[in-house]
Amino acid sequence: MAEAIDFWFIILRWIHIVGGITWIGLLFYFNFVQVPTFKELDGATKNILIPRLVKRVLFWFRWSAVVTVLAGWLYFLSRWTIDGFSITAFTTVWWYVSILTGGFLGTFMFVNVWGVIWPNQRQVIWATEQLAKGTPLPPDMPKWGRRALIASRMNLALSFPMLFFMASASHLTLI
Repeated sequence: MAEAIDFWFIILRWIHIVGGITWIGLLFYFNFVQVPTFKELDGATKNILIPRLVKRVLFWFRWSAVVTVLAGWLYFLSRWTIDGFSITAFTTVWWYVSILTGGFLGTFMFVNVWGVIWPNQRQVIWATEQLAKGTPLPPDMPKWGRRALIASRMNLALSFPMLFFMASASHLTLI
């Protein structure tokens, strides 16, 4: 018979998975679809899409990161509590080693989203909205876009080992 804690873990896991699919899916969208497409567009078209499309996608991107990380850490801490707060489990039980490795990579990616990507993209969006009102683009705008792109590419590269460790915790039991 399932207990309340089982349902708690199922709910947290599903929230984590759906949030993660949304977050990483949008990360892949940015890097594999939007960035190459925007390189092919003229400035006027970009200026229309940035405040409409990019602003909306970034909303879902950053908040799905929040949901994913919070649900993931809550799941981990709940399980660790049930398992008796064993510090030695972190280095001897594969589930803990794998989940913590993936969790730290994901947390770093989360900090990158909120600390680098979003602040720089917010400035790009603001400058583009101001351009529509007749204000010229600031000279620093290319720097903002470049910083966000580099951070996004870093997250893209980190997503592969992060996904490997997250999935291998339950599907590649080594220890």
